[in-house]
Amino acid sequence: IPALQLLINMGYTYVSPKQAEQWRGGKSQVLFTEVLRKQLQKINKINRRGKLYDFSDANINSAVLAVKDLPIQDGFINANKAFYDLITLGKAFEQSINGDKKSHNINFIDWKNPENNVFHVTEEFPVLRTARTDTYRPDLVLFVNGIPTVIIECKSPSLSGTKPPVDLAIEQHIRNFSSKGIRSLYVYSSLLLSVATNQGKYATTGTRKEFWSKWTEQFTSS
Repeated sequence: IPALQLLINMGYTYVSPKQAEQWRGGKSQVLFTEVLRKQLQKINKINRRGKLYDFSDANINSAVLAVKDLPIQDGFINANKAFYDLITLGKAFEQSINGDKKSHNINFIDWKNPENNVFHVTEEFPVLRTARTDTYRPDLVLFVNGIPTVIIECKSPSLSGTKPPVDLAIEQHIRNFSSKGIRSLYVYSSLLLSVATNQGKYATTGTRKEFWSKWTEQFTSS
């Protein structure tokens, strides 16, 4: 709850678990597809001789498919890398303007104008496991333009046991992105967080436990 409250205060729009499942079309899907489609139309224009033109519906649909159809056949990490390239570099699509056909880039995130993007956060996000009928349920998932880019596991600092709560959260991430987990979600993640109130560690998808970095505050209040 503290993490969720902080994110809402930072500007993320809260989406209830019920609403999130409706937006993504069931537990086997992880994208807010209509949010993504609307944002692609909003943040992308074709500038031709000083005039702005919209991308065609066909190109917008192809851009959505590019996000949905990552090359998972090339391996989980390679698919995640392909996603990273997609959101950082964009993807070119051909479109004819007044009879002149050229390739134009569609960006999935507006890096130059962050306020043009939309940010959502949801909790208890159930995703079907690979080739199974049961689910794993990350605590918090953060979306940029309908794409789940950050996954957070939260643990209570009061948990008793031989392992620190932050390490328990890391183990949960590792279980989730294993071959029998929910790679359909983790293939999109750019950042994984393991938090227990004021303690935290972070990594990227596929990172082994010993290589997670400890979060430290650069500035502390006097």
